[in-house]
Amino acid sequence: MTVTWDDGNLPKLPKLGPMGWLRVLLRSLPLLIVLIVALIIHGIVRLLESVIVGPSRPVSAGIVQWVCVAALRIFGLSLRLHGDVMTAPGAVVANHSSWLDIFVLNARKRIFFVAKSEVRGWPGIGWLARAAGTVFIKRDRKEARAQVDLFRQRLGHGHRLLFFPEGTSTDNQRVLPFKTTLFAPFFDESLRNIAHIQAVSVIYHAPDGQDQRVYGWWGDMSFGGHLLSVLGARGSGSVDVGCHPPHKISEYADRKVLAADLERCVRQGFEDYQKG
Repeated sequence: MTVTWDDGNLPKLPKLGPMGWLRVLLRSLPLLIVLIVALIIHGIVRLLESVIVGPSRPVSAGIVQWVCVAALRIFGLSLRLHGDVMTAPGAVVANHSSWLDIFVLNARKRIFFVAKSEVRGWPGIGWLARAAGTVFIKRDRKEARAQVDLFRQRLGHGHRLLFFPEGTSTDNQRVLPFKTTLFAPFFDESLRNIAHIQAVSVIYHAPDGQDQRVYGWWGDMSFGGHLLSVLGARGSGSVDVGCHPPHKISEYADRKVLAADLERCVRQGFEDYQKG
């Protein structure tokens, strides 16, 4: 069972005045157009891909990446990338602050998120997740072998996976301890000698004069309310994405040591970029 982080200090989302609602309108219309057009094109391309190259997604993944870049511009978020994006086979791990992380991390590299199987059935979000090639897994020890086979299959098609080891989103002011469960499949003999994992630090900066937690989405905050607050926000924010050197799985004795090293990298980058 996933426990949602909550420090008991949820901010009140700002009330939208006339100008705020105007910004919502001016941002939501192009966002809807981008999503609708992209989903139609993506569906056609994916159909052709499935016939010609199977699960590889050489073109459709680029469409998802383009949508994420466009969405960030519409949201008024400028992205600053630090470090080199990993080219080796394997996975990416990052701290988790918001649903916006999906757009931010997809904009920097063609990746495929690892999500719990329940997300597949969520209204709207589940459909978008399926279209984007999300890897759905059951958090059950009995499914360990199936997870290894699924990860190996996706890596074999050149996919780089991404998951959030904290297991929950926060207020964009901290990094929580990493859980080690999803690191286990990479220590299977079929993966440990070929796979790498790259740590990525993500830190949002609010528009001038606004609460630095404005982009964080946690606790029992509603998605709709938070989306409106982002669309109606005055001014523009930014996000730093720091890519740390990849870690070779074969150099680690077990998943706990690997997770601890990756957590230290993410935490250090988070603290550095938080200072600006």
